[in-house]
Amino acid sequence: MPRGPIVDTHLHLWDPKKLRYAWLDGNPVLDQAYGLDRYNAATEGLDVEAMVFLQCEVDPAQYEQEAEWIAGLAKVDPRIKGMVAWAPLEKGRAVAADVERLARHEILRGIRRIIQFEPDLDFCLRPAFIEGVRTLAEFGLSFDICVDHRHMANVLKFAAQIPEVPMILDHIGKPAIADGVMEPWASQMHQLAELPHVSCKISGVATEADHANWTEGELKRYVQVAIDAFGFDRVMFGGDWPVAVQAIEFRRWVALLDDVLASATDAERRKFWRDNAVRFYRLETAR
Repeated sequence: MPRGPIVDTHLHLWDPKKLRYAWLDGNPVLDQAYGLDRYNAATEGLDVEAMVFLQCEVDPAQYEQEAEWIAGLAKVDPRIKGMVAWAPLEKGRAVAADVERLARHEILRGIRRIIQFEPDLDFCLRPAFIEGVRTLAEFGLSFDICVDHRHMANVLKFAAQIPEVPMILDHIGKPAIADGVMEPWASQMHQLAELPHVSCKISGVATEADHANWTEGELKRYVQVAIDAFGFDRVMFGGDWPVAVQAIEFRRWVALLDDVLASATDAERRKFWRDNAVRFYRLETAR
């Protein structure tokens, strides 16, 4: 396990009795409340210094309520140092009013408007969406890119158009691990890494494999591609709890990544587990 502190850059918290999450319907593992008490149990024994909350695809009409709820939880557990909220970026420049309302929460660090679920693979190239993402620069916010491997070609075109907004690729771009497919995803990761404003979150990998039959070697091969592409200055740890529990427990995910980093220097490991996250999400920490 890591010898130093960990910043978890991808934490989900939800309560279906409080807010509506349609995507949880029919999923007995996830369709239940996942709060800080369960997270603390899942991470017991680990030195989790700080967390960044990621929006959970709540009903779009409730996205401001979700942000309000999380801002309140951050007062209960001040380790929640950052929040990446949802906003309707497809509105273009008009989204500024929505982002301004969200920005009243001091922990707001970025916006995630998931691209993956859009049936139109060209969604991220629509002028209004690009203008909406560009608007984040006015608020000093970053953008989390959530796609799967089918979208990577367009993500390259999308990200290149908005160099003024720091971006991070969630879940290493969700390669087709269950199908054993490496290309063109691997080459596209190296191409994306050529854009200096884009970083990569090492998260959500096991959920892209066969949930019941993945192997550590299988996951490590994909993780290594992401690290080789972006280098130790632009990769960071994400737990993707509780979505990831469908395939892997939190501590096992941490142990697997610690094994991947066995040959890394102490400085590189600290960047991966903590320092890059603190810098990218502009977190205030005591250490």
